[in-house]
Amino acid sequence: MDATAGDTSTAEPIIVYSDYVCPFCYLGRESLSRYQADREQPLKIEWRPFDLRRDKRTADGEIDHSVDDGKDDAYFDQAKASVQRLQAQYDVDMALDLAIEVDSLPAQLASYHVFEQYPYETWLAFDAAIFEALWVDGRDIGEKAVLRELAADVDIDPDEISAVLDDDEHRTKLDEAFTAAQRAGITGVPTFGYDGHAARGAVPPEQLRRLVEGA
Repeated sequence: MDATAGDTSTAEPIIVYSDYVCPFCYLGRESLSRYQADREQPLKIEWRPFDLRRDKRTADGEIDHSVDDGKDDAYFDQAKASVQRLQAQYDVDMALDLAIEVDSLPAQLASYHVFEQYPYETWLAFDAAIFEALWVDGRDIGEKAVLRELAADVDIDPDEISAVLDDDEHRTKLDEAFTAAQRAGITGVPTFGYDGHAARGAVPPEQLRRLVEGA
C-alpha cells in the first residue's frame, strides 16, 4: 500500500531523507513533530532512506570502520557539541550523542518494507519506535531481535520482519533507494524537501514552516 494513500488533506507530503543512526535526524524529527502539531492541516512524511555508511560498507554488507571518510576526532567532537546544544534547545533527553558502531541497514530494510506495505500510521509508529529504541533507550537497532520486538509492539508480525531482513530482493530494493537519493543530490541528512525547495539539518520548526508555507 502506498504510504500516502488515503490522505484526506490537500497538502502534499514533506519529503524527509534520513538515516536512523544520525542524531540530527532524530532531533530533526522532533522539530518536525512540533511544526506538525501547530498546523491545522495534517502534513504527512514521505520518507526517503539514506545510508550514511554506504561508502564504508563492504561487499558482504559489513561496515569497514578503517575506511577514511574524512571524519576525524575533531569532527566528532564538534558533532557531539552540536547534538548536545540541540538537545537543550528542543528539551530532548538522549541516551547517546553519537551511534558510530551501530549499523542502521537492518532497521532501514524493515522500515522501508513497512513504509511501502502498511498504512501510514503503522509505519509512523514503527519509525518512531526505531528512533526511540536507539536514541532514548540506547538499544542496537541493527539487531534482528530488537527489530522483531519493535515490530510486535506496533502489531506487525515479527516473522515478516525477519523474512525481510533475510531477503536479498529487499536489500537490492533499498540499495536502489539509496542510489536514488544520491542522484537527487542528497549529500547529508536530515534533508527536508517540499515543492522543489529543501532544508538540511535539524532546523527549527519555524524554518520548516517557511519551507512548507513560504512564510
